[in-house]
Amino acid sequence: MAKLWVVITREYLERVRSKWFIFMTIFGPVFMLAVFVLPGYMTMRGLKDAQVGRIHILDATGTGLGQRVASHLERQEQNSPLAKVPGAVPALPSVVEPVNPRGLAAAESIATRLVMEKQAQGYLILDSLTLRAHKVRYAGRNASSIAQMGLIESAVRQSLMASRMQDAGLAPARIDSLTSVKVDMTAERIDDRGRGGSGLVSAIFGVVIAILLYMMIMIYGQNVLRGVLEEKMTRVAEVVMASVKPDILLAGKILGVGAVGLTQQLIWFGSAALLFGYGATMAKAMGVPQMQGVTLPTISAPLFLALVFFFLFGYVLYSAMFAAVGAMVGSQEEAQQAAGPVVMLLVSSVIFIQPIMLNPSGTLAVTMSLIPFTAPIVMPLRMSAVQVPTYEIGMSLVGVALTCWLAIWASARIYRVGLLMTGKRPSLRELARWIKYA
Repeated sequence: MAKLWVVITREYLERVRSKWFIFMTIFGPVFMLAVFVLPGYMTMRGLKDAQVGRIHILDATGTGLGQRVASHLERQEQNSPLAKVPGAVPALPSVVEPVNPRGLAAAESIATRLVMEKQAQGYLILDSLTLRAHKVRYAGRNASSIAQMGLIESAVRQSLMASRMQDAGLAPARIDSLTSVKVDMTAERIDDRGRGGSGLVSAIFGVVIAILLYMMIMIYGQNVLRGVLEEKMTRVAEVVMASVKPDILLAGKILGVGAVGLTQQLIWFGSAALLFGYGATMAKAMGVPQMQGVTLPTISAPLFLALVFFFLFGYVLYSAMFAAVGAMVGSQEEAQQAAGPVVMLLVSSVIFIQPIMLNPSGTLAVTMSLIPFTAPIVMPLRMSAVQVPTYEIGMSLVGVALTCWLAIWASARIYRVGLLMTGKRPSLRELARWIKYA
């Protein structure tokens, strides 16, 4: 036990005292904040000059439909959250040009030239097909913008609805009052404990937790691989193993590096909570009004303990496999190739984040939260988004714990033999022989 503690202490202090650990611990929360906030902020700033209303509307319907579309576009611009961003440039009104159906082709050629000369973003064609089959055509520089095309399509749809209501005998003022409805919906979670805060914030928090766990397991698991490989290549392992058993050396390395990751995570969580507490002030300074008033979801003691256990089990599971890979190979190039299957197991839990968040209680989410190799990422993701039944959490923890034990048992035997082996990488049959006779 004393030797195990010596190995753990050495691995822990060697990494905690490094300048890179201090640098990443201090600037890690800042980096994470930049990754999740900066893209949204830049999008808001970049879209403030995207003027959907600055288009030409060629109205060949003869019903005034073009004017209705222009009015709806202007109203959408005024109600858009982008209009509230400080420094946002008001959108120019659309230009409605009534045309004769026979002169529509000539008008379209002129409108095309205006777009090419950057005097308009694009042009919208409304003709008899619009009234009869609800078909419209748009051409412009922003035709690839899904959001802006959605706004134009919505404006046309509402205008057609208003025209049909007017044909039914409703007054124009009455039509505007019926169709100009703005909905501002908020979603709040309710579980067995009562109200659980914003559903959107909980979903975002769950994704952040999953990505953070993935990064920590990947980074520190590969640190174990590099440490084992370095000791093997420099022949340090031969000297150390003269006084320390391989099993104790492996356990001390995994636990020491894991303690480093856990320390960094606790610091990051505390820093993230402080940064999130000042989120409203930062959002106001950055000119993002819809972020004001956002509060961090409450983390209960059982949830926090479960997150810690899933991180520890997941880290130990993958670190044991990475250590076995490091003991098998003899160079960095071979290590990258041999670690591929282990990395793919871990990556498979991340590539399904989006479909799992769309339905955290679905079959895919439940299945992946019970598979030991994906549970350390998927189960905390589900627990942060919805209330997971206690028996599922227990089954997932037991499954990951048993898989950890098997991985450690097999990795210890591979580590014991492979750490002193040189030459070519062993085959699967040779690995099985190592595990059997070690």
